[in-house]
Amino acid sequence: MADKIVAVVAGKEITEAEFNQFLERIPEQNRAYVQTEEGRRQALTQYANYFLFEAYGKEKKYDEDEEYQKVLASTVRELLAQYTLTQEMKDIVPTEEECREYYEKNKASFAQGAKAKAKHILMDSEEKILKVLDDIKAGVKSFEDAAREHSTCPSSAQGGDLGTFTRGQMVPEFDHAVFNAEIGKVLGPVKTQFGYHLIRVDELDKGEEASFEKALPQILSQLANQKQNEAYMALRASLIEKYGLEFK
Repeated sequence: MADKIVAVVAGKEITEAEFNQFLERIPEQNRAYVQTEEGRRQALTQYANYFLFEAYGKEKKYDEDEEYQKVLASTVRELLAQYTLTQEMKDIVPTEEECREYYEKNKASFAQGAKAKAKHILMDSEEKILKVLDDIKAGVKSFEDAAREHSTCPSSAQGGDLGTFTRGQMVPEFDHAVFNAEIGKVLGPVKTQFGYHLIRVDELDKGEEASFEKALPQILSQLANQKQNEAYMALRASLIEKYGLEFK
C-alpha cells in the first residue's frame, strides 16, 4: 500500500511517514499539542516551509555562499560524529549475570524507604577540614560548635544539622557515606562537587531490601552508562592513536 501524501510543496511530495519522522524530532513538551488536529496542521505548515525556503535559497544560490558551506560542513561533521557514537554504543548493554553480580554487591543501594538524620561540616580545603576533625576527636570542640564556626553550608547556623532525608536526595558520594555509616561516628573527609565534608549520622533507617526484579531497571541504567563510558574512553583512545590529536 502506497504511503499517503499529506502535502506537495515546490514539486516535492511529502509522505505521512516522512512527516511523522519530523514530528518525532519535536521537543517532548510540545508533543501533546502536535497530536491535536490544529497542532498537527501547524507542524505540517512549518515542515512545508522548509521546502519553500530551500527552493528559494537554491534559486538565489545561497547554497553556494562560503559561509553557508562552512556551516554545512560543521553541521555534517557534528551529525556524523553523533550518529557514529550512537551506532558504536547502542549494543553495549549489561548482561543479566553482570546485573545480578552488581545487585549482590550493592543491595543496600537499592533499599526502599531508607532515610537518615545527619549533621555535616563543609569546607573547601582538605587540609583545613582535617584540622577541624582533629579538634573534634580531641574534644576541643563539639561537632556542632565546629560546624557553626567553620562550615560554609547554610546548615552551619543549626550546628550542621541537615534534618532527615531519604536515600538519593544527596549527591552520590555523600549519599553512599551516610547510608553505610556507623551511627554517631564522625566520617570524612568525604569529597563531593561542593567541597570536603565531615559527617555524623545520628539516626539511620536502611529501609526494606528491594528485590532484584524491582532494582533491575536502575541497575540496567547504571551499568549501561558505566559500560558505555568505558567503551567511549577506550574507543576515543584508539582513535587518537589512529588519527592523532595534539593540542596547541
